[in-house]
Amino acid sequence: MTESTQLGPLADHLAKTSRLTTSEAQRLILEVISYFGETPEAFVVRRHQELKQVPGMANERIYERIGSELGSRLFAAPALTQRQIRRIIYG
Repeated sequence: MTESTQLGPLADHLAKTSRLTTSEAQRLILEVISYFGETPEAFVVRRHQELKQVPGMANERIYERIGSELGSRLFAAPALTQRQIRRIIYG
């Protein structure tokens, strides 16, 4: 069964109950699946890059914020120390 076939009924439902076209609904579903499919490591790297762009946001604050955000994500993430967060980012 292809991904398009699997998403078809949901995309059709979203198109009927919203202002989305079926193709827009399919793209939205794929984006949501991708968002929630992110691994803890990918999340840490992505958030570090995003938070580095915030003026005045030093790494210590970034590590604390990432650590607290991990608990609110829908993946099962272990509690990470600041050292573990740095190692994911810098290797």
